[in-house]
Amino acid sequence: MNMKQKFLAGAVAASAMASAALAPVAHAEVSASVGAANMYYWRGYDLGNGDPAVWGDINVSSNGFYAGMWASSGDATFGTEYDLYAGYGSEVGGFTYDVSLWSYSYPSDSSPGAATAPGDLVEAVVGLGYGPVSFTYYENIEGSDTDYSYMTLGAAFGDFSVTYGMHDGVAEYDGYSHVDLGYAYNENLSFTLGLVVDDVDGLNNDEAKFVVGFSIPIE
Repeated sequence: MNMKQKFLAGAVAASAMASAALAPVAHAEVSASVGAANMYYWRGYDLGNGDPAVWGDINVSSNGFYAGMWASSGDATFGTEYDLYAGYGSEVGGFTYDVSLWSYSYPSDSSPGAATAPGDLVEAVVGLGYGPVSFTYYENIEGSDTDYSYMTLGAAFGDFSVTYGMHDGVAEYDGYSHVDLGYAYNENLSFTLGLVVDDVDGLNNDEAKFVVGFSIPIE
């Protein structure tokens, strides 16, 4: 949850969505879910300032290609959010990889230069994995005057997981890092303990965060 944060001013988004659509429709899978959490936890931060968040998503996938939309309440600064994404993932010799583009939009944000429409704020995401270990890199490619990136290194052991995340490039986030300890009670209920490793002066974000998330698939 996230990260979290277009589509190269829309052109790349259209291309990625078209690639997903080219896969045989007969083999396409559609999934959707809704969920809630006691806070909007994003890359070590509580974006809702203590308020809960409600979210929903819908995803279409086929032959490794996928595309979808994720929407959420709970962002105290930018308001309601919806994200569009498209990508491709596969496995080679035990290694997994995934590349995707994410467009973040905040239609109720009235501040100057706000990302109110698809294409205004975009991240490219690359994920690699082998066995229980995974690495993910996020790079801002549209919608910011300053380079921003975020990366995670994680491992999963049954129902338990540990993830280290670090921000880079933007003054207010630069160098901030955290560790998330996760436990999946079942497919619907999960718990996360977020611990700050290296805080950024002035953000007052060094307290531990305990996140309870619940999701329900829509058949």
